[in-house]
Amino acid sequence: MTAELSIAAGWLDDLTAAAADREAAGLRRELRPHGPADEVVDLAGNDYLGLATHPTVVEAAVDAVRAYGLGATGSRLVRGSTRAHADLEAGLADWLGTQTALVYSSGFLANVGAVRALARPGTLIVSDAHNHASLVDGCRTAKAGNDGVQTVVTPHADVSAVRDTLAAHPGRPALVITESVFSVDGDLAPLAALHAVCREFGALLLVDDAHAVGLLGPRGAGGVAAAGLAGEPDIVVTATLSKSFGAAGGLVAGPAQLHRHLVDTGRTFIYDTALPPAVAAGAAAALRLIAAAAGDELRAELADRAGYATARLRAAGLEVPTPSAGVLSVTAPGPQQAVGWAAACRARGVAVGCFRPPSTPDSRSRLRLTINVGVARDDFERAVDVILEERP
Repeated sequence: MTAELSIAAGWLDDLTAAAADREAAGLRRELRPHGPADEVVDLAGNDYLGLATHPTVVEAAVDAVRAYGLGATGSRLVRGSTRAHADLEAGLADWLGTQTALVYSSGFLANVGAVRALARPGTLIVSDAHNHASLVDGCRTAKAGNDGVQTVVTPHADVSAVRDTLAAHPGRPALVITESVFSVDGDLAPLAALHAVCREFGALLLVDDAHAVGLLGPRGAGGVAAAGLAGEPDIVVTATLSKSFGAAGGLVAGPAQLHRHLVDTGRTFIYDTALPPAVAAGAAAALRLIAAAAGDELRAELADRAGYATARLRAAGLEVPTPSAGVLSVTAPGPQQAVGWAAACRARGVAVGCFRPPSTPDSRSRLRLTINVGVARDDFERAVDVILEERP
């Protein structure tokens, strides 16, 4: 065997061994492509309001495809900014109550870019233990790009711990990061209390509103708006368009100065191909539905379904935290049992999420159910039956 082949065999053998370890621990992940006529009852995706296939949304996207073509053809600063992007950003800012909004090609890049932009040399970052991986990677990127940046991870939703951490670093620039509705358990962050602590110590508050926009607050404007904090100058809002909007992409919303800073310096914005114009147009159509009376009706139905499923699961003795929006977390005995439970549901035509370490911040395995009001009510209730019947 040549030296080159020996090197290749060595690292490939390492990957094979690591994959075997993950398999033994119940941590193997699978890609499961499905067609457009998939008949599975979807309680795993994030299309909370059923807008991904709404005729008005689809028509707006199709019209934009005909006008602009399939892709944006370049980054936003080259040729990727279209009227569809500008209209969406203006609508988002008005809806969220912020001076500006900037759209990214994904929520992940929006979070990484926002954290990196808000950290400067010497910044103390205070991050909730249950924050999404994109926020975690944002903290790591900020530390790599600035001297003296430090990240302190505080216990989940613990305002006192955040206060103690800020108090231990008086006069230091600080950034507190939280989700509004957390993606793992679906619980709501104490945003008003966190903001009060941030203001006391002159810290910025970054809120990832991904699982709350469209579902909470006036006109569905999210967890920040629901807490009465929309437009506060010391709050930055990030979110994704891939959940309640049924689209794709991400956003960062806040003061005009931040918008200028992101456009001038944000690497995840400057060097990334823009969101396709058709997706921006579809998301804008979804926003109009979300902010209208039709959105109120969809939110009411989602809340009713969340209450129904929680009551039935708890009545069967399962551990389910009270949902704040559309995420229901159901504790499983362990990773292998969670995988088997999800597979048994899938075999009976019900798709559910399966969360296991290291994706869970507290080492607990879960089924994660997401409410989709686009699913017929009878199918939704049957899906709950299946989940209960297949419990380990």
